[in-house]
Amino acid sequence: MDIFLTFLGLLFICLGLIGSILPVLPGPPLSWLGLLFLYLTSAVPTNTQFLIITLAIALFVFALDYIIPAIGTKKFGGSRAGMVGTTIGLIVGLFSPIPFGIIIGPFFGALIGELINKADSKTAIKAAFGSFLGFITGTFIKFVVAIIYFGFYIKVFWEYKAAIF
Repeated sequence: MDIFLTFLGLLFICLGLIGSILPVLPGPPLSWLGLLFLYLTSAVPTNTQFLIITLAIALFVFALDYIIPAIGTKKFGGSRAGMVGTTIGLIVGLFSPIPFGIIIGPFFGALIGELINKADSKTAIKAAFGSFLGFITGTFIKFVVAIIYFGFYIKVFWEYKAAIF
């Protein structure tokens, strides 16, 4: 059973790495599940404090991924309408069959939101660019967290590999 949990954990760590770039998958929470599966093996002693802290970080980063594009829109001069447009664009882009919809959606959502709010086109494009930068920032943060969790997995696995196998 330990071998199965170890490989299941590695699978979820890898899915978390992929999910940190592909927005369809929740990267950090999947990586955390990989850590959890490793800690569920009888060979690895349970570290509840570590699991709680890493879960909190994974959920925080997961939530930030939906908030940061709206913050980027606001920082680049966008209005509330632009922030709402960014969020709507993110959701539409996520579920649309358009290639790169998750990148294009927040940009055009902010642009349309600003134009509806009667902003000039220069302000609307600037706010949409802020949304795009916010998306890239969120993706980078998710990827860093997934890489760190992968490092934790490798470290713990290496310490207990003899006991697992």
